[in-house]
Order: sequence, then C-alpha cells, then structure tokens
Amino acid sequence: MKSPLPVRNGVNATRLRLPAEGPWDTALDYMLHRWGHIDPEGILERFDGGEIVAADGSPLSRDTPLEEHTFIWYYRTLPAEVRLPVEVSVLYRDEHVVVADKPHFLPTTPGGTYIQESALVRLRNELDLPDLVPMHRLDRMTAGVLLFSVSPETRGRYQVLFERRAVQKEYECVSRLDLAGGAHDAGWAAQRFRSPAVVRNRMVKSRDYLLAAVVHGEPNAETRVSLERVGGPADAPRALFRLEPHTGKTHQLRVHMAGLGVGIMHDPFYPVLRDKAPDDYSRPLQLLARGIRFRDPMSGRDVEFRSELTLQETPA
Repeated sequence: MKSPLPVRNGVNATRLRLPAEGPWDTALDYMLHRWGHIDPEGILERFDGGEIVAADGSPLSRDTPLEEHTFIWYYRTLPAEVRLPVEVSVLYRDEHVVVADKPHFLPTTPGGTYIQESALVRLRNELDLPDLVPMHRLDRMTAGVLLFSVSPETRGRYQVLFERRAVQKEYECVSRLDLAGGAHDAGWAAQRFRSPAVVRNRMVKSRDYLLAAVVHGEPNAETRVSLERVGGPADAPRALFRLEPHTGKTHQLRVHMAGLGVGIMHDPFYPVLRDKAPDDYSRPLQLLARGIRFRDPMSGRDVEFRSELTLQETPA
C-alpha cells in the first residue's frame, strides 16, 4: 500500500491501522491511547497541522470518527541521534541502482534507536533519492556490498532476481583458531577444510533475545565454506574463509561458522551470547559481504560489484 505522504528527511511516513471498534470515538482518541503518554502535544499538533492523513492524502481532524478510516499515515517524531563514526560509500550508480559499501555498525534500514543513522536514510539524503529502497539486507554488524533500487518503475525487475536466487553473494570472514588442547591450530584448519565444507540445516529465529537457532527438520539454510589462508602469530592463529550462502536466513553465516567450531571473530552472539555492551569500534565483527554477481535485467549484462573494505584481522 503506497503512502500518500512523501519521504521526509530520508524517512518514510508511518502507517497505522485503526481498530474497527473500541472504546474510542475518534482516531485522535485512539492515537492518544497508544502514544499519549509519550507525546500528547505532538499528536495534537499533527492533527491541527494536517499531517495525519487518510489513504487518499486527505487530512484528518481531531473529530474524525474512528470508523471512518482503516489506515492512516503520519510522520513520527524522530529521536535525536548521535552520528555514528563510520561512513557509507557509493561503489556504483546509474538510473536504476545504487551499489553501496556499508561499514560495520551502520544498520541497513531504520529500526529501533537507529533511524537517520542507517545506510538507507543517509544515502537518500546524501544522493537526493527519496525513492531509494534496499534490495537485500546486511546485519548492522556486517559490512560490505549492498544493492539499492532507485526507481519504482524498474524495482520489480531486481526484486525478482533475489526471489529466484539469481544473485550470487560472496562473503569473507576471519575466525580465531582455538588452541585449547592443541587441536585447532593451523594444521588442524588446513586438514579440516582441505575441501570446501557445505553446511545445511534448519534455522529459526529464537524466542529468546535476537538469536537464531538450529533445530531438527527440513534444511532451509545452506552455506559453502572455503578456507582461504591461515596466518597470524603462532600463539593466536587466525583463518580467512570465503563464504557462499545459498540462502539468506538471519545470522546464517554466523551460526554456521560457530557450528563448525570456528566462530567469527568479535561476534557477541555466537557461539556464546555476551553481555550487552556499547559498540567497540576497534573490534568490528569480522564479516564482510565481499561481492555480488547477477545479470542486470535492464542491460542484459553480467555484472559484479566488489567491496573496497577490508577485515582488520585478516591474516597475512
């Protein structure tokens, strides 16, 4: 359902579904019930300023009956945000797509405490592209290549590529080799991953916190894992892996690497959930979306985009 309100400050208007009935006479009564404890004056100002509208763009008043509309749109109050000390760069741009290099710690899209501090909102504002929409997602802690659609007219052509899994994705990660018991040293890694490993299992979002879990059942997640090289100091060897996901489940790569006994460096979730702590910009998750490949539906050419970022723990 298309919003009747344009993007403002890089952020979409919020859609709200009104209940069909209840102890509220007006749409205003319902909104005050939902959010009056947070910003009652702001809600009243929006109604008086014509900034709460119906599907056809017509403004609601304080007296608009609850049952008159099913959906309404409005601009939410944006919280003050401290700019994150990271930058998103553009690798490629044409009239159909923007390809960006997202840094660690920056979310792909607005959510939670990060609204304007997201790759989408930053790029919309910096490039003056209010219709920009991401074609896929990267975790906030993951860096690398992101594809955005510029034009609503051609967006569907790119969405189909992802729906049909016609986009090949390549990631890199660095894992610390556990020397406990002398098992996971450089020789162990070379032997264990002398051939690429293919991990297949069934993953679901856990009801506990934001984690993903592996459960019994038909596999729905698959990753090909290849060892690139091992290096680093003798007492703390590290391994660089190439990861090729066939599916895109939440935290898939992080879960699969932890399951192989080579969890990604600086991962606060897997294999062990750590206590929540402020972001440590000196220790980003060592996971990078290195590149994507696909046949461009507009030009018919095979294209590939590669990240210009590096993982700081990559062994020499």
